[in-house]
Amino acid sequence: MIGYVTLGTNDMTKSARFYDALLATFGAKRTMESDRYIAWGSSPTAPMLFVIKPYDGKPATVGNGMMISLAASSPAQVDAVYRKAMELGAKDEGPAGSRGDGFYAGYFRDLDGNKLAVFHSG
Repeated sequence: MIGYVTLGTNDMTKSARFYDALLATFGAKRTMESDRYIAWGSSPTAPMLFVIKPYDGKPATVGNGMMISLAASSPAQVDAVYRKAMELGAKDEGPAGSRGDGFYAGYFRDLDGNKLAVFHSG
């Protein structure tokens, strides 16, 4: 049901490097790009993730209580994505591990402070 998600950035170059490397662990690559945004996706029909300079020209800020969750194909992929995020300078918000009832997840903040989760359920 989700078509795409946007995350604000104040440093497009830094965000681009972070998400190029992080989203490659899902097989995603850049699908659209302009001077204001970059989008990544894994197929034309799958949801996309954008980093974008805010339209109003004001600095990007982190939404309190907002979190983007990235679906992984296995707990091993959760581990790989979480490790990659840490290697790329993300801030730990909860290491990858079992959260009970077949839910396996890791939590981190990207270089702009946006909170993300990577999870596998089942």
